Amino acid sequence: MTFAYSNENGGGGIGESAPCKIVVGGGFGAGKTTLIGAISEVRPLKTEEALTSASVGFDDLTGLQAKRTTTVALDFGRITLSSRAPLYLFGLPRQERFSFLWDELAYGALGGVVLADVRRLDDCFASVNYFEKLGLPFAVAINCFDGAPRYKPREVHVALDLPPAAPTVLCDARDPKSVRDVLLTLVESIATAVAPDSE
Repeated sequence: MTFAYSNENGGGGIGESAPCKIVVGGGFGAGKTTLIGAISEVRPLKTEEALTSASVGFDDLTGLQAKRTTTVALDFGRITLSSRAPLYLFGLPRQERFSFLWDELAYGALGGVVLADVRRLDDCFASVNYFEKLGLPFAVAINCFDGAPRYKPREVHVALDLPPAAPTVLCDARDPKSVRDVLLTLVESIATAVAPDSE
């Protein structure tokens, strides 16, 4: 799959001649590994390990009883922005004990995606706060889990008290087209923010 982006004049879109990096954050079990794996053109790098008794008291499995693994370092995938520019996706580990990796993984990123699970919405506040602290443009993608309550993007945007510039969209992290639309939304919002005034 080619993830093409160009400006309305058909030329120099973001990342036309240089690699771009996007980081993916979100709550424990929100679907970050699934999202990156769904769209990566290469076999994604995953650092998942089995959940053990060591996670008791640290990892809240409420509503995630079927979850058996967790990311302990990062997820990594790659897609094509144009013939000359790859886009690299880095998934941030959610657990607090791995948060020391966030600064390394976010360094040099163009923007971020916060993957939200409405059943555990509080879990994504850490990523939202982190991206805001960095001044990193981000979009919130509401992962529509089977059987989860349905909310409009605007309702989630208000619930998270997001800045107006942060787009909020629905997403199925298993669907490459849905993931592509999330990334396009993020890139387009960044392009709009950095575009020179028409005057």
